Amino acid sequence: MSRARRSIDWGFPRWRGYGSSREAAQVRLCDRHGCNEPGDCPAPKSPNSPERWYFCQKHAAEYNAGWDYFAGLDKEAAAEREAQERAETAGYQESAHYGWAGSGDGTRSRDELRALEALDLEADATFEQVRKAWRNKAKEVHPDVRPGDAEAAKAFQTYQLAYEVLRAAEERREWRG
Repeated sequence: MSRARRSIDWGFPRWRGYGSSREAAQVRLCDRHGCNEPGDCPAPKSPNSPERWYFCQKHAAEYNAGWDYFAGLDKEAAAEREAQERAETAGYQESAHYGWAGSGDGTRSRDELRALEALDLEADATFEQVRKAWRNKAKEVHPDVRPGDAEAAKAFQTYQLAYEVLRAAEERREWRG
């Protein structure tokens, strides 16, 4: 009399790994023509529409690059919405102190980006580049070089403030380690 072999799938514990079935996994590809990456970033096809594109991370960033969150709002409404959302996300800003969060890629704040723009620098500029740009621009509009010129004095103050913002940010980064 032959004995039937017992499966190892009976009872508990289950001896075979969970999810080890042999079916093919469904992967949605990026909706960008010619892209074969997985499309796991949904983006609206049009405003207030439930329909979505599904892009890979690279194409989602490209799709969102020119998107203005405050489009169609006047200055007061945009400022009100920004203030409301800042209040709602204050915990995230607080966590930035501990290095848990940050804006954009986590390297620069909005004030720092404005300061870099005032000095005509890219967002990834090093502090040495900041110092050189600040010195060159400040030399051109320094009150000793252009006495009595109100526009030059205003530009000098702008460059000074931009440098102070970036210097303080650099000191914070060094302090954090």
